[in-house]
Amino acid sequence: MRVAAVDCGTNSTRLLVSDGQGRALDRRMQITRLGEGVDRAGRLDPAAVERTAVALAEYRRAAEDLSVDRLRAVATSAARDAANRDDFFAAAEAALGTRPELLSGEEEGRLSFLGATAELGPSGGPYLVVDIGGGSTEFVLGTTAAEAVLSVDLGCVRITERYLHGDPPRPEELSQAISVVHAWLDDVQRDMPGVAGARRLVGLAGTVATVAAVEQGLHHYDRDRVHHFVLTRHAVQDVFRTLATETRADRAHNPGLEPGRVDVIVGGTAILVTIMRHLGFDECLVSESDILDGLVASQLG
Repeated sequence: MRVAAVDCGTNSTRLLVSDGQGRALDRRMQITRLGEGVDRAGRLDPAAVERTAVALAEYRRAAEDLSVDRLRAVATSAARDAANRDDFFAAAEAALGTRPELLSGEEEGRLSFLGATAELGPSGGPYLVVDIGGGSTEFVLGTTAAEAVLSVDLGCVRITERYLHGDPPRPEELSQAISVVHAWLDDVQRDMPGVAGARRLVGLAGTVATVAAVEQGLHHYDRDRVHHFVLTRHAVQDVFRTLATETRADRAHNPGLEPGRVDVIVGGTAILVTIMRHLGFDECLVSESDILDGLVASQLG
């Protein structure tokens, strides 16, 4: 049975088509910035909805070309925050042929954990899986299954739109953004006391993958070199210092940095580096298996 999964995120819209036996037949990603301005306005911008719908129409054609039997689509933080989310769901259903489900932060975290840990043995746990998105970050703790899940309103787009306005961001802007992340992490430690016992940090989504690609100087994306790459805290701090002190024009020349992430990567990397500092992790295992893989597995179980 061939199954497909679509994730309509705050920053990117992604597709995974699987043969049902663990082999990916197609993976696609487009930065559509569905959540642009949502943090400020509380509404999805019509242009952002249209960009996402165009991507979804392309994904529908790809799924049909591969004779997909089942397709599950979801929407996350941007849609959760938007008063006009039904406008998006209607446009998405017309484009994709399937109406996306609105996931709660907990559902999002559980699916991400399912995808991220599928190739990891229980001997390496407990794992803290951290999914840094555009509008939210999910923290999921567990070994063979998610035992505790917490979703917080931290994301690369949200942090950038709220705090990082300079080009490059001013030192006081960076300090404020990092202080806000530290405050959120205090709440994470209080609400998820088990994080202190996690043996391994597993990082998901575009920010983490981009930092791994930049660290390796990848001129072209190579999933095999990004997936399960180990980022040290020193390396993440190094990448953060470099990106945060460059203008957007200069930042764009870093190998491994996609054009659509140039304006939000500093915010995302600020979240990652602060998580590692605050929670005391010296390494982060990068996983390119994430919520999409969890969505595929959920249709086959």
